[in-house]
Amino acid sequence: MTLFAHAQQGMSHLKIAVYELLNSADKDGLKNVQIGRELGIYCGHVGHEGHISRTILAMLEHDNLVTQDKKSKSWHVVHH
Repeated sequence: MTLFAHAQQGMSHLKIAVYELLNSADKDGLKNVQIGRELGIYCGHVGHEGHISRTILAMLEHDNLVTQDKKSKSWHVVHH
């Protein structure tokens, strides 16, 4: 397997984990910090914690799979 394929597989696994966690959340959804801490990915360099989980959420949002309530800042699965 190439390094590119490894990286893409890793991103796919992260996206699935975030999506499944949100899919199992109650109606209030989850905030980035809750998602990141639950999955052990709420990390980053000093002053930039939470970028990993937030980046994954942005990717899922781009794919129209999740959405964020701008008022509560909670994330939810988009039900089609």
